[in-house]
Amino acid sequence: MRKTDPIKQQERRLHILEAAAHCFAEHGFHATSTAQICKRAAMSPGNLFHYYASKADIIEALIASDTDDIRSRMRAAGAAPDACQALREWVDGQLALYRDPAFVRLGMEVLAEAVRNPRVHALVMANEAERKTGLLTLLAAVWKGREAPRPLAQMADTLLLLLDGVYSRSVVDPAFGAEAAASLLDQALERSLPPATAPRDPAPRRGQAAKGRA
Repeated sequence: MRKTDPIKQQERRLHILEAAAHCFAEHGFHATSTAQICKRAAMSPGNLFHYYASKADIIEALIASDTDDIRSRMRAAGAAPDACQALREWVDGQLALYRDPAFVRLGMEVLAEAVRNPRVHALVMANEAERKTGLLTLLAAVWKGREAPRPLAQMADTLLLLLDGVYSRSVVDPAFGAEAAASLLDQALERSLPPATAPRDPAPRRGQAAKGRA
């Protein structure tokens, strides 16, 4: 009997999830058929169903995979030698994601499904909890050995609220530019970093990054 290769199995699962994410962002969860996912992934229905029993399983796996990615990225950021720089880079990374139309569309599909589907709602809540926990850990590293001017949870909530606001504005107001978002977030960062490490003028850097990604 041929042995299964766990690495190849995981690669195929991720390949299916990437194909599904593309289809969901383009057509929406409910309008996407498994045939479209199979075509995008270049595999047969039988092969796809070997890894995921249904489209609902794929949706749930996408959210769980994103949660794993968040956990991994936040752990790496928390272990970085310069926690302040790691926080800045994390914020920049979030802004970069929100400038990706496919990411924004997929995120809106996930949120809409979470309203209807209790299982998806639970996964989204776990995803958000992981994001906030990771940010709190990173802020704790930033303020290690110093007295923070306000509770770290309040700092985390402020940053997350602003990021979520940028995300929402990118959906309803295409004219809302990256420079405006960066300016608001820079102000929040200045209040979340020790005075000696607060960003002096990072907005042009973020604006340039936005132009480079466009």
